[in-house]
Amino acid sequence: MAATDRAGKVATRQGLGRRAAQFLREVRSEARKIAWPNRRELTVYTAVVLVVVAATTLFVAVADLGISQLIHLVGIL
Repeated sequence: MAATDRAGKVATRQGLGRRAAQFLREVRSEARKIAWPNRRELTVYTAVVLVVVAATTLFVAVADLGISQLIHLVGIL
């Protein structure tokens, strides 16, 4: 089935190169609309991520140690 444009006319087939170039132009256009964080915001976001990762790691380590000790105490393994 042939592709149609907004007016309902049958669109001519473009080559792969033309379609890829059009796609990249549209990506560039959309990327310009992004509200990128400034340096301070980026630093704060990075710090938050590092703190959450550290807290999660600590929680998992303590939970693992506790479960290991409980299993050892009960004598299952």
